[in-house]
Amino acid sequence: MASIGSILFSGKAILIKLAFNYGGNAETLLALRMLLALPLFWLIYWYQARQEKMLSLSWIDRIKVFSLGFLGYFLSSYLDFLGLQYISVGLERIVLYLTPTIVLLISYFALNKAISRLQWMALIVGYLGVITVFLQDANSTGNAAWLGMFLVFASACTYAMYMIGSGEMVSRIGSIRLVVYASTSSAFFSIAQAVLHNPVSIFEQSAQIYWLSLINASFCTVIPMILIMTAINRIGSPLVSQAGILGPVSTLFMGWAVLSEAITWMQIGGMSLVVGAMWLLVRNDPNKAKPPEP
Repeated sequence: MASIGSILFSGKAILIKLAFNYGGNAETLLALRMLLALPLFWLIYWYQARQEKMLSLSWIDRIKVFSLGFLGYFLSSYLDFLGLQYISVGLERIVLYLTPTIVLLISYFALNKAISRLQWMALIVGYLGVITVFLQDANSTGNAAWLGMFLVFASACTYAMYMIGSGEMVSRIGSIRLVVYASTSSAFFSIAQAVLHNPVSIFEQSAQIYWLSLINASFCTVIPMILIMTAINRIGSPLVSQAGILGPVSTLFMGWAVLSEAITWMQIGGMSLVVGAMWLLVRNDPNKAKPPEP
């Protein structure tokens, strides 16, 4: 379940790229994804609420969750969608896979938490791997690769801040409720942004974009979330985090098979460096190094 969930999460980038080819834009695609996923999230919440009694949230907690939803589910996803217009899906997934390293760096500089020598080495190796893959993209797309890289890295940074901010709340309100409430917040901002961008764009898309958005919302958002959380309950977060390594690997080959993106030895080498570095972080500190959600 952890492996399949990781692969399905990674398929999001493939679907977004395909939707761009049919004339979609980042604002509309994000709104459609969250709008279609929201009923599924609330169905899961309703099922869990029937199984166990949930305490109501204070207004302070509601404001915190609303803010976390904006940061980690809306802003991070929007920056990621924008970046995908300029770089390959392989580079996008590898950059997002660096989120645990960003969590470490934020914890080090802002929270005064120590980083071991092995973790520093893993950080250096991981970023060298990203630079290697980036050079491949830059040779193909030129200056656009810089913009795409910046946007996706900013997406990883905002999601890292979400992970740090949500750490304390997960233990108090539960992971399912946090995800559902944060997704609701994200849906609100996504739909508001799409309406401001073009009030009727959500209703004027082609059938292909609606189908791709439905697949994205179900098979690449809600279903992998269920698989990942179920896997955590069965085998624990350390093994689930290690299964997340399949994400960037599968994305590279899905990009080749579906989008005809080239696979070079430089990409494979850079990806190997990143995957190896993240594996070291996960193995030695599984509580900090968890695979990112899209």
